[in-house]
Amino acid sequence: MSTARVSEGMPSKTTVSLPDGVRLHVEEYGDPTSPLTVVLLHGWTLDARLWRRQVTDLPTKLGAPLRILTFDLRGHGHSTACPPNTTTLAQLADDLHAVLRERVPTGKVVLAGHSMGGMTIMEYAHRHGSEFTERVAGVALMCTTAEGTAHTTYGLAPGVARVVRALEITGAALLARSGPWRLHRTVMPVLSPGIRWLGFGRIADPAAVRLTIGMIGNARLAAIGGFRPWIEEQRRVDALVHMATLPAAVLVGGRDRITPSDCADTIVAALPGAEHVICPDAGHMLPLECPDEVTGAIARVCQRAIGVPTIPPRTGSEEAPRGMIPPLPAEAADAA
Repeated sequence: MSTARVSEGMPSKTTVSLPDGVRLHVEEYGDPTSPLTVVLLHGWTLDARLWRRQVTDLPTKLGAPLRILTFDLRGHGHSTACPPNTTTLAQLADDLHAVLRERVPTGKVVLAGHSMGGMTIMEYAHRHGSEFTERVAGVALMCTTAEGTAHTTYGLAPGVARVVRALEITGAALLARSGPWRLHRTVMPVLSPGIRWLGFGRIADPAAVRLTIGMIGNARLAAIGGFRPWIEEQRRVDALVHMATLPAAVLVGGRDRITPSDCADTIVAALPGAEHVICPDAGHMLPLECPDEVTGAIARVCQRAIGVPTIPPRTGSEEAPRGMIPPLPAEAADAA
């Protein structure tokens, strides 16, 4: 299938049924016979719509046959509600294992994760190490952490941040008992200024903010509350050893109040060959704020995974100007 048809094609929508009765909404794009599949994992409270630009642009940017798979994490988006005792990162890792086993049983995969999606990739490496080593050809981790909320201050003074975190955890405990309900759509406009401040950087496209509000409004309250304690406690620096020799990219927004640059620095230290991209004016929602940078980074991981020459990876905290993508090398440009 040509890359033009890949980028313009409609998704194949399927469902993966899990042993506990949860049904995950899965969308697949591109060439089903491609030897490489990119799996995109969204963050906490969001859904697969986060990746709409990457789904559209990645095949053309890569310039090679590609299959893309996205799915809504349990309790999010079009996936079903889940039992309260399953809102854990360990369960998300097992869900990823189940999706790969059923929908991508053969071939290599590149895993790209935003926020809790990145944490899911680390947990998958921890729980399914042999499978990770055998199947995964590259990783892209963005706006995520291997140390829980150890570096999270919300851009506030430490004392104020501790109070905010305590209130957040208390609120999450209440939400965790809310069952399959979602926030009523009349509530979301009230939350809009806070979402804009917390999730975005200096400039925020109103359409991106609206999409983010829509995704949050589509997540089950019990999932929002239930996953929060596990985000707090996550410690998976040790799992990064499984990625140390893989093509990798680590991205962060220079104005990210949720997973600031210290989070990315820890990951980069464990992945010395990773490309390190800082989008200086962006916040936590990089796939929406800086879609070109995110797509380019994932494409370069794929190129390295399949042996296509590409630009040397950035190994320091070199900043990527917003709206610019490093050009493909001549070989890749000719292939495109």
